[in-house]
Amino acid sequence: MRTLFLAGDSTAAQKYADAAPETGWGMALPFFLHRGVRVANHAVNGRSTKSFLDEGRLDPILKELRPGDLLLIQFGHNDEKVADPTRYTEPWSTYQDNLRVFVEAARSRGALPVLATPVERRRFAVDGTALRTHGAYPAAMRETAAASDVPLLDVEALSLALWQRLGPEATTRYFNWTATEQDNTHFNPPGAIEVARLVAGELLRTHVLAPRETRRLADEIPTDLITWPEPGSAAEFEENRP
Repeated sequence: MRTLFLAGDSTAAQKYADAAPETGWGMALPFFLHRGVRVANHAVNGRSTKSFLDEGRLDPILKELRPGDLLLIQFGHNDEKVADPTRYTEPWSTYQDNLRVFVEAARSRGALPVLATPVERRRFAVDGTALRTHGAYPAAMRETAAASDVPLLDVEALSLALWQRLGPEATTRYFNWTATEQDNTHFNPPGAIEVARLVAGELLRTHVLAPRETRRLADEIPTDLITWPEPGSAAEFEENRP
């Protein structure tokens, strides 16, 4: 048994019953991994590389991280918040510096760091073209991964292609669109499942995981397998896994 630790933001984070149907893709990732790979989802709403580190949120991960484990790092959405000095990072300097902190910390424990470019938002031009929304951050992460010899999951490029293939209308069925809000950043169960499928596929493609460690990459996953624990429950790092 080894553990995949997930450090990231609200797009990946565990959601609770008071937030349903909003679903982080980290909640769906176990559906695509065999039981020999456990997921410990430490992603937190609203965090950037800076605020995650400044709040000491890497520390509990490092206490549990063991040789052979994985640390999957996906940030970008909140690093872009120029007006918020507690979260903002500049893509070609402080963002890359912080990514290297995660990378070196994982390696110091004998674990494998893995970088994942930030999943794309739902944004389309008037002609129906899916638009990139993360500026230079994905490119900065790609450069860091190459320079540090870290596996890269290009979730930004893959999700952009998926939204383009689905189109403006169909994508509303994958994001957190409800009777009261139209959220083009966060996912509902179908969206979280499809993004998790992309992540698992990239883990396999990059040889981070072996074929025996993944499953059901081409299968339909029932959305009713997603569950939301009650706020304050002890289920913080429990998995949705049938």
